[in-house]
Amino acid sequence: MDALLSSVDQMFNWATLLFMLVGVVAGVVAAAIPGFTITMAIVLTLPLTFQMPPLQGVAIMLAVYVGGSTGGLISAALLGIPGTPSAIATTFDAYPMARNGEPGRALAIGVWASFFSTLFSAIVLIIAAPPLAMLSVKLGAWEYFSLIVFAMTVVASLVGQSMLRGLLSGMLGIFMATIGPDPMMGVPRFTFDTDLLAAGLPFLVVLIGIFAVSQLLSEVENADQMRHAKALIPAEIVFKPWSAMREVLSHPVGLLRASTIGVLIGALPGAGGSISNLIAYDQARRSSKTPEKFGTGIPEGIVSSEAGAAATAGGGLIPLIALGIPGTAVDAVLMSSLMVHGISIGPRLILDHTDLVYGMFLAMFVAGFMMLVVCLSSMRLFLRVTDVPKYVIVPAVLTCCVVGAFALNNRLTDIYLLLVVGILGYILSKLKYPLAPLVLGVILGPIAETNLRRALMTSDHWGLFFTRPISAGLLALAALSVIFTLRQRYRQTTT
Repeated sequence: MDALLSSVDQMFNWATLLFMLVGVVAGVVAAAIPGFTITMAIVLTLPLTFQMPPLQGVAIMLAVYVGGSTGGLISAALLGIPGTPSAIATTFDAYPMARNGEPGRALAIGVWASFFSTLFSAIVLIIAAPPLAMLSVKLGAWEYFSLIVFAMTVVASLVGQSMLRGLLSGMLGIFMATIGPDPMMGVPRFTFDTDLLAAGLPFLVVLIGIFAVSQLLSEVENADQMRHAKALIPAEIVFKPWSAMREVLSHPVGLLRASTIGVLIGALPGAGGSISNLIAYDQARRSSKTPEKFGTGIPEGIVSSEAGAAATAGGGLIPLIALGIPGTAVDAVLMSSLMVHGISIGPRLILDHTDLVYGMFLAMFVAGFMMLVVCLSSMRLFLRVTDVPKYVIVPAVLTCCVVGAFALNNRLTDIYLLLVVGILGYILSKLKYPLAPLVLGVILGPIAETNLRRALMTSDHWGLFFTRPISAGLLALAALSVIFTLRQRYRQTTT
């Protein structure tokens, strides 16, 4: 009780609350800018917390984290460009809904889904941190490789009309991830002795190029539309947050299922929101009585994808608090912040610094409510984007994409790669190849390769992938995912 009262006293003071509010705003804005990820925002926040008390510093970074988990929704819905990798599946229904004349509804549904999912993940974090952390620490390289295989089969099956094209797109993404230095030995591969490919293909450059540049190229196809200055989303600005809240709560099973998936995947070190976002969307689609409507702009798609991504924030703290293992890159930055203040991370964190842990729990709830207030109060401002003519917004967004790609590593070659990847994405979209599997292949490819090589370095026995229970279960789910999708599409073609 003394520790709880101490954490409440540290949390609920004007300085901490004000800094957290600024952190939430910074997280939302940063995640809404394609290429400027939550991790980058957290890293920029870290030096500002060195002179603060430990709980205050961590609370501010958690506020940036929670705000960023929702901010990617804004560009995903209004521009069709995921602000962060964890918003990829959000574009599948949020952008079509916005293009159908309901951008305010798409944003409001996403915000409320993120809010409820954040609260759910915080509750699970408090109740179930130790058992879930013990499960995640038992996973080895075999399980992580199998998890990536399952994730790739899921994303290949949930987008586009052809699963074969989805798998080919994913394999192309994995191949693109092998370009550049070897992730374990640093040896250059597939660079053809050119400076352009010497550093590889940064996944953020691929993300921006595939979703942003290719989308912008599609928008400028019709010269007449550009001359007549039509808006990107021609619609009257209507924003009804309370109606959207009721709409989200009318899907309690889907919201709870997606939030649970987000927490479980967040508790797996290295998985992250990009996987939970897609798997939650896929499970909602499979459980729906009308799966053919997914991708056309329906609320269930937005609720599942946003809830899955937002719940990862709380899930990622589970192994960090209980075992000292960061679940994501953001959690690694949080861990380094605590270490700067001389706090040892590990199983004794809860025992030795109970007030700090309780404070982190409280910070998740406070940041969730702040995110809701900030997003609902400023959403009408974001919706003004829908009034901007195409001939203004297309070059403006393209300029931001180029600046963002250059700012990642301060390399001019990244700009050339951005344009090449954008043209490739445009060609693939015209050939009806889904783009999401390609991006996920680039993101998850290095993780899959590293864990595959670690598994084989530990033991060259391939059978371990099928004899270790969790790994075998994930591979079985991958096979069932393919079989179920093929069976479902066979039924659709025969009816």
